[in-house]
Amino acid sequence: MEGETLWTVAQVARQAGITARTLHHYDRIGLLRPGLKTEAGYRLYGQAERERLQEILFLRELGFPLGEIAAILDHPAYDRKEAMRRQRELLLLKRQRLDGLLALLDRAVEGDASPSLEEFSMDKIDRAKEAYREEAHARWGDTDAYRESQRRTAAYTPDDWAVLTGEMEAIFAAFSQLMAEGATPDSPEAAATVQRWQDFITAHYYPCTDEILASLGEMYTADPRFAESMDKAGAGTAAFVARCIAAKTR
Repeated sequence: MEGETLWTVAQVARQAGITARTLHHYDRIGLLRPGLKTEAGYRLYGQAERERLQEILFLRELGFPLGEIAAILDHPAYDRKEAMRRQRELLLLKRQRLDGLLALLDRAVEGDASPSLEEFSMDKIDRAKEAYREEAHARWGDTDAYRESQRRTAAYTPDDWAVLTGEMEAIFAAFSQLMAEGATPDSPEAAATVQRWQDFITAHYYPCTDEILASLGEMYTADPRFAESMDKAGAGTAAFVARCIAAKTR
């Protein structure tokens, strides 16, 4: 984050049209943590946090509750580009519905007395939102694993998500420490930390097989968002995690 432009709570809140209290709440429940907290207690946000806030606001605009937004963004299989494509489809459906309502109003103003109710329907949007919730299933094609993840995460509270985020950050910090100490990806220490990460996913999301773990490792370097998030623990952490996973699963 050194040398990066940072924004205060007040600046980010003003830019996004939300309140500072909202950002404090997002921090408290682990949905959006600031990139840096000064010794004086000021929260500062970098580019990665602004990007995550953009995704949060898109999902809020689409009517998703905060708990579900956390589940979507923090799911190990989350694909940002695919998510943005799906979000665009949902926004287009919302625009079509609004266009229909505007046209209905225009007809009423012009004296058309015939009532119409179809324009108020949310069915298309609701069906598209349900399809969005199936994103992880579509990606992995593992119905049992996806259903298990949905079953578990549906019961998680904001406090649960905050705890999970802390545990996840601790695991990435452990990888970063190993890297700093010069451990090799095929070392026993690296393998033990990979196992810790695999056990974490299994315990809190779905049974994480070696095959799924290997696919996740590839994603950590292929998707810049994963790399950016993991590298908060130290530059190069994502690439190191990917190498450690590859060494353990090959």
